[in-house]
Amino acid sequence: MSRRWLQRYIPSQERLQRTRSLRFMHHMLDDPAMWVLSRHSVANACMVGLFAAMLPIPCQMLLAAFGAYCFRGNLPLSVSLVWLTNPLTMPVVFYFNYRVGAWVMDYPARAVPDHITTMWIAEQMAHIIFPLAVGSVIVGLALAFVSNVLVRLIWRWQISRSWRRRAKRRQRRQKH
Repeated sequence: MSRRWLQRYIPSQERLQRTRSLRFMHHMLDDPAMWVLSRHSVANACMVGLFAAMLPIPCQMLLAAFGAYCFRGNLPLSVSLVWLTNPLTMPVVFYFNYRVGAWVMDYPARAVPDHITTMWIAEQMAHIIFPLAVGSVIVGLALAFVSNVLVRLIWRWQISRSWRRRAKRRQRRQKH
């Protein structure tokens, strides 16, 4: 991932420090390590942000921010990755997590009616909650591990590619 590309989409430290609702996090926002875009900070931010996104809990962004602080990940990237599960994708992602949890627990998965209503979800919640929680943790851990490794490999591949390009340019200049 290109640093310039990431910096275009990530909010600046100054912008977040001016936000009134984030004043309780001033000690985290003042830490310069939370804003660095390095291979380790981006990989850890992806790990924390995607894990938090898979959990069916409120305040996922706070969990991602705390995880970025603990794992020395990039704070804005970690918090923004939580929006992978937005109101449009949440039903699909959490249904997948539920199916994974039901499969792991050898629990018979509930059939989904043609029209899902909040009343149906409320009635089924006692049967759904445990497989959903187990599946969410499993999918979150798997996604966190894969994303961390993948970001580190892609970052390393791009660096080696740029080194090879520079070496070729130097060889061409030396020949002329």
